[in-house]
Amino acid sequence: MNQKERRDAGMVYISDSEVMEEQRVCRRILQRLNTMDVSDFEGIQRVVGELLNHPENAMINPPFYCDYGKHIHVGKNFFANYNCTILDVAPVTIGDNCQIAPNVSIYTAGHPLHPAARNTLYEYGVEVTIGDNVWIGGNVVITPGVHIGSNTVIGAGSVVTKDIPDWVVAAGNPCRVIRRITEEDRRYFYKDQEFDDEAWETVKDAK
Repeated sequence: MNQKERRDAGMVYISDSEVMEEQRVCRRILQRLNTMDVSDFEGIQRVVGELLNHPENAMINPPFYCDYGKHIHVGKNFFANYNCTILDVAPVTIGDNCQIAPNVSIYTAGHPLHPAARNTLYEYGVEVTIGDNVWIGGNVVITPGVHIGSNTVIGAGSVVTKDIPDWVVAAGNPCRVIRRITEEDRRYFYKDQEFDDEAWETVKDAK
């Protein structure tokens, strides 16, 4: 097997010239994205589509960084805010209607613990999956192999090292479940502040 095949099979691999050529292609797209007129929303969205296999209604506020782009699979209405980094050595799969705040990092890449093994230049990737309707707060770090359930919120500054279930608020370092999200939460937009009557007419029946 060549190194790309080893990487894509979930085996340890070395970033040889063929692997780096794939990254070179990605970096050319990122160069265009990260140097565009930041008010050209339509142009940014076109380049994001080129990078991420043309998902439905995806938007990223540059700068954005990733290794390949083609290993990132996002559902409809994906949004990532400024300075997001996704190291997509292994697949990163993100569901519909997900929002990522500024300075979020998602890592699938890793290196052996023992220095002798690490110095061989072997590395690895372990996939990350994120469900539908997930909000990832600012400055969150998601480590290799993590699965985050649907309808969950990850609080700002969290370091997510273990799986997080559906329908919870989770936060901290290491990230842990704080509480369940219930239907009662629908009425509030921030702590104990309720939607006004006009906004509530839209929110109350939203899916």
